[in-house]
Order: sequence, then structure tokens, then C-alpha cells
Amino acid sequence: MGNEDRGSLDPGTIYIVSTPIGNLGDFTKRAVDILSSVSLIAAEDTRRTRVLLNRYEIQTPLSSYNSFNKFKKGPILMGRLKKGESIALVSDSGTPGISDPHYHLVQSALGGGMVVNAIPGPSALLAALTVSGLPMDSFVFEGFLPRKKGRTTTLENLSREKRTLVIFESPNRIQKTLKDLLRVFGNRKITVARELTKIHEEVVRGSLENLANQDRKWKGELTLVIGAMNQKKGKD
Repeated sequence: MGNEDRGSLDPGTIYIVSTPIGNLGDFTKRAVDILSSVSLIAAEDTRRTRVLLNRYEIQTPLSSYNSFNKFKKGPILMGRLKKGESIALVSDSGTPGISDPHYHLVQSALGGGMVVNAIPGPSALLAALTVSGLPMDSFVFEGFLPRKKGRTTTLENLSREKRTLVIFESPNRIQKTLKDLLRVFGNRKITVARELTKIHEEVVRGSLENLANQDRKWKGELTLVIGAMNQKKGKD
């Protein structure tokens, strides 16, 4: 699919485009159409995004926009928007702005009077919630916990939360995080969603006590869904 439809888009608009969190088949037709039609795609990692674009034969130019170059690239992208170009913003996977720096560009665009449109789609946060078995009517998303400074204070504050808690974690730190959660929260229900929508997808449901004391090697992308303080403790 080529770029012949660029003229049909609103000029000077940023499109926040959600991309698959694993299974490339989860990409929406609207997302494909938008990415095929904009002037430029600003991607967190151009190498990862290129795999997706090749799958759908999208030939739109790519430019990197991430936490390392956001202050340099932001003004450049804003300049192109002011000239009337349309830009799609994508992250490595899922919805841009969730635990990545993309909201900085959205803030700049809104401050400059630009139009921002959402192209919704996959989200690891929501996917994990839907399979967790924990209440979804009210929840809080914390992203990644602080590694060192402020970690204990953050955990203590979250321990009093009366809503389901969702956090992201890396395979290298998850076992420490599970132990820290058990120490501060006490025993609660928890679901660990691993590699959602991918070949090795796994959803582990249990208690903090049980999972924190397991000696296992976690791999892949992980989303933790933890029961609120007023929910009953999980069973082993």
C-alpha cells in the first residue's frame, strides 16, 4: 500500500497510532491506512517499527523519536507540523504515551494549536486487566516502579490503594519486585501476564506469597495486576 492518500488527511495533525503488542495480526485497518497516508512516522525504535511496516507494505518515511532524542527531535517534528505535514506517532508496541516519552510531543503539539487524533488499538495494560480475574471497574496504572530512589515510599503509598493496581516490569527485576510487593503489601492476589498475544503467552494467577517465593526465571514482557488492599488474599 502506497502513500497516494496523503492529501485526504487533515494537515498539521498528529495521529497517535496504537500498534500490536506481539501478534502482528492485531493491527487495525484504520491504523494501516493512517500510517500509509501520513507524511512521516515518528517511531520509538525505527528498526522494530520497520518490521511492522514491511509486513503491511507501508513505505512511509520513518524518523526516530524517543527518550534519548526527544528534546532535539521534538522541535523538528513541530516545524514539519506547522508547515502542514501530518505525522503518525508510534511506540515499540501498544499505545504511544504509556510508559514512553511520546506525551512530550503531544503536549507541544497541543500548545502550538495543532490537532491530535487517536487511532486506538492494542494495549498491554488493558489486555492484562481483561485476563487477570481481578476487578476492572476501577484501577490505577503506575507504569514502572522506581528502581531505587523513592521506591519504598512509592510502594507504601500504593499499598493503601483501594483499586486494582497495574505495573510493568522487566524479567531481570520482577523477582525483586514480587518480594518487595509482598513485604510492603502483604499477601494479595496477583496476576502476571507474560508475552501477551505472542507464541509463548502465559498468564500466571496466584498470590504474592506464592509467586515471590518461587525460584523461576521470567522471560519476555511482563505486566503485573495486583489486587487492592480490600480484596481477599490469594491462595497458593
